[in-house]
Amino acid sequence: QVQLVESGGGLVQPGGSLRLSCAASGIIFTNYRVNWYRQTLGKQRELVAGITSGGTTIYAESMKGRFTISRDDAKNMVFLQMNSLKSEDTADYYCNAYSRPYDYWGQGTQVTVSP
Repeated sequence: QVQLVESGGGLVQPGGSLRLSCAASGIIFTNYRVNWYRQTLGKQRELVAGITSGGTTIYAESMKGRFTISRDDAKNMVFLQMNSLKSEDTADYYCNAYSRPYDYWGQGTQVTVSP
């Protein structure tokens, strides 16, 4: 059974930082492209960042320079370091592992950026 578990969300002030973690069981992350998505109420889920099986990283334009995605192969985990957080970064953040035809999602972790 495949399971992705996100952690690290919480309440942070504007300008602060958070590090999200995604731990996988049942799959090996290096065989997948692993993405972080986020979603706010009433909006479509949007891609935040991704890391390919080869280690190439991609970022949504508004996250470039503030967010960093990384992977720890030994621990089978993927991380999202988020710096200089803004109120508009408030959302539920989801970990996704994709390798056609497989597409797995975690339950999400909530990030709230507020004074």
